[in-house]
Amino acid sequence: HMGQAVQKMCPMCLIENGNDGKLQVIPQALKALAQIDQRVVVVAVVGLYRTGKSYLMNKLAGKRKGFALGATVQSKTKGIWMWCVPHPVKEGHTLVLLDTEGLGDVEKGDAKNDIWIFSLAVLLSSTLVYNSMGTIDNDAIQRLHYVTELTEHIKVKSKADNEDESIEFVRIFPSFVWTVRDFTLTLEFDGKPVTADEYLDKSLQLKNGHSKKVQEYNMPRSCLRNFFPSRKCFVFERPAATEKMKELSELSDRELEPSFVEQANEFCDYIYNKAEIKTLKGGIPVTGRLLGNLAKVYVDTICSNQVPCLENAVQALSQIENANAVQRAVAHYRAKMGEWVVFPTETQEELSQIHGTMVKEALKIFIENSFKDEDQKHQLELMKVLQKEYEAICDKNIQESKKVCQSIIKRVFQPLEDRLSSGSYMSPGGYRKYSQDIQNYIRKYRSEHGRGVMAEETLKEYLEGKKKTGETILAADQSLTEAEHQMEVERARTRALEQEKQAAKEKAEIYERMMKDQQHTYNENVEQLLKKMEEERISAMREHERVVEAKLKEQHDLLKEGFKEKAELLQKEIDGLNRQREKEQVESPSLFSTILDNVGQAASLFLPGILPKVGGMAVSYMSRFFK
Repeated sequence: HMGQAVQKMCPMCLIENGNDGKLQVIPQALKALAQIDQRVVVVAVVGLYRTGKSYLMNKLAGKRKGFALGATVQSKTKGIWMWCVPHPVKEGHTLVLLDTEGLGDVEKGDAKNDIWIFSLAVLLSSTLVYNSMGTIDNDAIQRLHYVTELTEHIKVKSKADNEDESIEFVRIFPSFVWTVRDFTLTLEFDGKPVTADEYLDKSLQLKNGHSKKVQEYNMPRSCLRNFFPSRKCFVFERPAATEKMKELSELSDRELEPSFVEQANEFCDYIYNKAEIKTLKGGIPVTGRLLGNLAKVYVDTICSNQVPCLENAVQALSQIENANAVQRAVAHYRAKMGEWVVFPTETQEELSQIHGTMVKEALKIFIENSFKDEDQKHQLELMKVLQKEYEAICDKNIQESKKVCQSIIKRVFQPLEDRLSSGSYMSPGGYRKYSQDIQNYIRKYRSEHGRGVMAEETLKEYLEGKKKTGETILAADQSLTEAEHQMEVERARTRALEQEKQAAKEKAEIYERMMKDQQHTYNENVEQLLKKMEEERISAMREHERVVEAKLKEQHDLLKEGFKEKAELLQKEIDGLNRQREKEQVESPSLFSTILDNVGQAASLFLPGILPKVGGMAVSYMSRFFK
């Protein structure tokens, strides 16, 4: 059903630049994103308006129309428009296209909000497409002045010790794609043909020197090279003759220049196959719902005149998401237990098995939707709630069993009650007849199905109620000798004890099973927690590798361009990153152990059935994950 939710979506405004000059997130767009549980690939297209961005957006969405093209109302609406479509290549993923509307020249409009809109496009996307006209010359690069201002508009850590945070940008920034429209040059350098990527790299080469002019020239180039983890370039020829350009959206591919159509298809293929899913720092994957919350957290921060900070945003989001994950997991458990449990269950075992399956499913939902659950606070909360829910279900099972048993007893023992009422046992030989009848009805009662977990307990209560009646009949029976009388008293006592034992055994079975269930629930929690931590470790490692790869490429380019000092500084950065990673890997197993201990100790407060010492378990689990 998630796919359908995406299918029907039209382009809508996500972030609007209100009349009061303040940015705001449109509630309707948040609602639409909240429907998307799938992971999202977020492609933002930025660039001056009237540069043909909308054509690319529509092409990516596989539609001819969608984002309004050309001179329409929407270029007056400043802000970010979004379009969610099912991802054409990655199954079970959603492609979210973001269009920054009305980023004008610096002279036009509100330059302050333009940089915020640009910053938000960077913060929300996993691929940023920068669209420009003509050629990549110094003018085009200087128009990207937004990039140089990002350091003042984005913070990574909440407590930065005045260090230059921009070295962290490559970790959190999207990949960068430059699309050049109406490109009229030949792709060659010194008479040799070059690729579009090489053309971009040449355009971003730095100049030697320290003059203000050189610094101004180098600044945006340095930022582009250092902030974004990867760069790609596509050039497009003019799509059609000038008079046809006005109705670009009306033209079919047949009416456009074949080379333009081919270039547009290449661009789309690249985005479909190479654009990654959006992640948060540490490689945490983002869903549509998370993306909406992220946009809201950032815009709220900007509106309160603060700089969006990634660490704070992740913190705020994890609170929202984790609480939501607990709710969803509990709702799933409740619904499924309601669906599968028919009261009373024949045995506690049967109830326990359904519970075990549903706990596993509920936990999976929680784990999939939660992240950065500090001290496993929310996971423990979930364990607690599920335990309470289960106890209530067990209790209901006991009550329902008693009810059923009482009505079976009423039906089965009715003839006995009738004879008692008519006094037919109050005669010589009456006691043995009474005793025999009771044993027969007990056998009949025990052969009935559907009595549930309280069969012997309910019977015990009924028989206890008959103790006085039996004694009265026995006292009145004159046909028994003193010795026989004594023997019947003994026999009645033995049977009562036997019944007591059966009822106690039944109760003990319920209790033992519930204790085992607690241990299972705990084991399942540990199992899934460790799996999740292992996945997070792999994500963090991938992120680290991507960052180092980007830095190594930049170092290689600097050396090639003759910037030895800069390359050496970069080496220090790379060494620092590697040291940090090694330190994390050394600390990882003991962190695992500590977390397990904490979870075990906290859980044992409300799960008395679990082993209080979990150190041994930690070791055996870890040996499986850290091969």
